[in-house]
Amino acid sequence: MPALKRRTLLLAALGGPLGGAVAAVDAQAAPLRLIVPFAPGGGVDAAARVLAGALAPRLGTPVLVENHPGASGTIGGRLVLGAAPDGRTLLFSAATHVFTRQVLARPPYDPQADFAPVARFGRTPLLLVVAPGRGERDLQQLLAAIRAEPGGWSAGVPAYGAPGHLAMLDLERRAGLKLNLVPYKGTQPALMDVAGGHADLLLDSLVALQPLARAGRVRALAISAADRSPLLPRVPTFAEAGLPAFVHHSWYGLWAPRDTPDERIEALAQAVAGAAAALESRQALRPLGLEAAVLGSDEFRIFVTNELAAGSELLRQSGFHVD
Repeated sequence: MPALKRRTLLLAALGGPLGGAVAAVDAQAAPLRLIVPFAPGGGVDAAARVLAGALAPRLGTPVLVENHPGASGTIGGRLVLGAAPDGRTLLFSAATHVFTRQVLARPPYDPQADFAPVARFGRTPLLLVVAPGRGERDLQQLLAAIRAEPGGWSAGVPAYGAPGHLAMLDLERRAGLKLNLVPYKGTQPALMDVAGGHADLLLDSLVALQPLARAGRVRALAISAADRSPLLPRVPTFAEAGLPAFVHHSWYGLWAPRDTPDERIEALAQAVAGAAAALESRQALRPLGLEAAVLGSDEFRIFVTNELAAGSELLRQSGFHVD
């Protein structure tokens, strides 16, 4: 199929039941909005912006990233939920979105029933960092110090239900720790508190934490991947540091309002896959610590179901309860 015809079909799928030429004009006139339900500067925001830049030329329309933080991500979620189901307003978020009902006392929506999964875009491992003034130089020293003072160590939690929160619960369980988990309104305030010595440790996405770790403003002790990161080659994996099988990732995906037509979701999913492949080929994701890990709509729905089951079990075992 000629490239021009493929592009026209894609624009028609995004533009509505119009002719190809009219749909192309409509698509160029109306931008695609990616709603990020967190403040700028975190991993979700960084991933959304790199994807937006690669999506725009594929869709033939501007792709705008809008930050609407607050209420554990539900302010942005409600904005998308109330948008027209035309494939032009999408939620770009992480695992935090799918755990809304598990961590909020009065969730404003059901993430599984009220949204249509479009695609998973990418993922990144988590990095464990501590305040630079602490004396612990490796993971085993840190774990021993925490065990010696149960409840005396503060661990930042960017959001309940976030990958870092769930991974920290897993770390407590596996290593026999008792931490004082302190909730924050996003990764950046938690990271700044660790860098300033006001909180002891943080476990969150490599994308968000590696700039300060590389600059020496926080000390990185372990990474939750099977292999080391080329961005921080001296930082061992948790397995290398003495905690086997501790592998966690933050992943990023897109959701549309529930009634968005299937053909538009499919067109968007294909565009995300193409954008991710282009970014990988240019090695544009590696400097961020991201890797493309695309799943189409159906596969993404299954993935989320499995993630929800595993995360809910972690929350149950930890005794987490909604306030």
